[in-house]
Amino acid sequence: MAFVKVVKDKAYFKRYQVKYRRRREGKTDYHARRRLVAQEKSKYQSPKYRFVVRITNQRIICQVIYATIQGDRVMASAESTELPRYGVTVGLTNYAAAYCTGLLLARRLLKTVGLDEAIKGVEQVTGEDYHVEEEHDGDRRPFKALLDVGLVRTTTGNRVFGALKGAVDGGLHIPHSNKRFPGYKKSEDGKEGEYDAEKHKDRILGKHVAEYMSQMQEEDGDKYEKHFAKFIAAGIDADGLEDMYTKAHAAIRANPDREAKKRDQEPVHVREGNFIQTSTGKYERRVKFNNQQRKERVARKMQIAAQMTLAAAGGDEDE
Repeated sequence: MAFVKVVKDKAYFKRYQVKYRRRREGKTDYHARRRLVAQEKSKYQSPKYRFVVRITNQRIICQVIYATIQGDRVMASAESTELPRYGVTVGLTNYAAAYCTGLLLARRLLKTVGLDEAIKGVEQVTGEDYHVEEEHDGDRRPFKALLDVGLVRTTTGNRVFGALKGAVDGGLHIPHSNKRFPGYKKSEDGKEGEYDAEKHKDRILGKHVAEYMSQMQEEDGDKYEKHFAKFIAAGIDADGLEDMYTKAHAAIRANPDREAKKRDQEPVHVREGNFIQTSTGKYERRVKFNNQQRKERVARKMQIAAQMTLAAAGGDEDE
């Protein structure tokens, strides 16, 4: 038998250190998180704020978060599922919806910290690169946050940068460059590239979706009706997309507050012993028994068991 070198022996496994749970699950990039969270010790109680963007199959989530010893704390959040309030009822996961969600979060956060009147941001979408720290000249500095994209590949034109652009136009100070925005093109010699702001503006206003709708409608009407069924049901065509997003931006700036939940009826909360009756059902409130209660519980079980035994014995005699 040939000699086989033992690569992982007992000494290896004795010193093996299990990675963090979220690293094992593939949810957190701790190499990036360490740099987004770590702060100088001399800056006591001045946390680093993170502009967190997460995209699922059905919605886009934007949050401003800071870390503490006990865990992360969310200062403000916005989701694309809130956009139907502002007139965007379809396409809640595209680039234009990402921009609207970032804008909504920025205006909501600035209103929370009292900077919404001092910092207006970009009132009309232009696609031009905008940095609030260069434009603002007030007593209070702009609210600064760092972009946290999680495990997303930061390719040019990614939707996370649409949310970033919306937050920046809304008045947040997020360090960035235009190299990942749609419309940026590298030069052939590898030096400084060119940025087409008009192309980015078209993407923010959903013109890429409108062009695709028009093209599909001309080429295959049946496929168009099936693919854009929600748009057709909402009465939205290719010509009305830009107007829909423009009105949504104005509505978000007018009222970025979260809508209060409406209750159909007054909440019911009645406690009867260890049971709680609510408007949705009856639930058992599990509490720890003391010594006397445990003894009584055992006695009741023994009594029930004895009664069942007697009943079974009586039934056998009758037979």
